[in-house]
Amino acid sequence: MIAFVRGPVAAVTLSSAVLEVGGVGLELMCTPGTLATLSPKVGTGQTATLPTSMVVREDSLTLFGFLDEDEKTCFELLQTASGVGPKLAQAMLAVLSPDDLRAAVSGEDVKTLTRVPGIGQKGAQRIILELKDRLGAPVGSRAVAAPRAEEPWRDQVRQGLQGLGWSAKDADRAVDEVAPGPGETPDVAALLRAALRALSKA
Repeated sequence: MIAFVRGPVAAVTLSSAVLEVGGVGLELMCTPGTLATLSPKVGTGQTATLPTSMVVREDSLTLFGFLDEDEKTCFELLQTASGVGPKLAQAMLAVLSPDDLRAAVSGEDVKTLTRVPGIGQKGAQRIILELKDRLGAPVGSRAVAAPRAEEPWRDQVRQGLQGLGWSAKDADRAVDEVAPGPGETPDVAALLRAALRALSKA
């Protein structure tokens, strides 16, 4: 098990970061919020330390990187629920912070959980039932972050764009351009790609 990775940030993509460790580039799948802290623009060769979780499949070995140990712990606990794999667990952390998740699960807030792409009402109810006693109660102030709860995709896309070097003004403009219509379920990764295309044409 690889508990963490430390090394210079070699590259940042829409969904992953590459850290150089001992002359080898390790790709870590990360949420947009984590990637926003790893932009090479902060300084070429910026050294970062990311807690990691390795997911082993018959045909692949995938490393997931996290902002902190709390996020990593939530990622691993989420996967103990029926029907929650690593991709869905990461999507949940891309939309909701660990404390947002704890608040939603402990408060049986189905509506908040269904904001995550891929989680329907029955899935949210199952997650609440299976994880209520495992995730625990919120431990910080992030659980009451209203803007994140209302339109979490905006924050994630904005952070992703700024992490890739765009200004806050350009990021806000692009976010408004790619905003989904009423009733549509936002796909953060797709919106981020669309925003990048919009910025590249400007």
